[in-house]
Amino acid sequence: MQNIDIPLAVKLALSEDLNGQDADLGDITANLIPAEQHITAEIITREACVLAGAAWVTETFAQLNEGIKLLWCVNDGEQLSANQTIVKITGNARHILTGERTALNFLQTLSGTATTVADCVAELAGTNTKLLDTRKTLPGMRLAQKYAVRCGGGTNHRIGLYDAYLIKENHIFACGSIENAVKQARQANSQLNVEVEVENIEELNQAILAKADIIMLDNFDNQMIQQAVAINAGKCKLEVSGNITKPRLKALSQLGVDYISSGALTKDIKAIDLSLRVI
Repeated sequence: MQNIDIPLAVKLALSEDLNGQDADLGDITANLIPAEQHITAEIITREACVLAGAAWVTETFAQLNEGIKLLWCVNDGEQLSANQTIVKITGNARHILTGERTALNFLQTLSGTATTVADCVAELAGTNTKLLDTRKTLPGMRLAQKYAVRCGGGTNHRIGLYDAYLIKENHIFACGSIENAVKQARQANSQLNVEVEVENIEELNQAILAKADIIMLDNFDNQMIQQAVAINAGKCKLEVSGNITKPRLKALSQLGVDYISSGALTKDIKAIDLSLRVI
């Protein structure tokens, strides 16, 4: 997580709730509580999940009041049962309740991502196929969700537009051919992986001849994937993408592909049902 600017993310989220003001001015409801009152609260999960996002919760309360103490009962990446206690929080009542929704928003979203990924990874058990995420993330939450994917046992695809080449249809058209696009990528930076997205067997053959590191089979049906695996014969890594559903994962992994990527892991997220309650 060393490259994730958690303090900035939390600062922006708190600012949304407080209209850019200090907590003692921005939370008019919390101001109904005596200023010096202390409470102990806990966050629990109402449903089974894989936890992700503890650092964002810790940072939320730290920014509001450094005197708030958190006792974590579980760690990121752990499988939790319904009604299990996640963390106990002790400190100023006003500031704990001010941070409640911001903390839960981070934790429920990232745990939702991790849980979805873990469910899908379980479908690939016993195979050599890895589950990848994509750049289809919530705006401003890219690195956080990529972290949550790892908590769920998934593998990160490229982080952004800067750390690997992914040559798609429009890039191929603008460069003139798959061969030209791959050649230019190798000349520009020979240290980075070059991946080519193909839409048919003809383009697959071109990508193999161009010696792409990875070939993404975009919206291939199972029969076409089998054909692609046979043609490729281990020359390049093969990735399947498009119309990836949980019921389809096991069958895809048995076709001999190296990777399955899915944007749904990070964009079609059901937040985990969490609750903060005073005890």
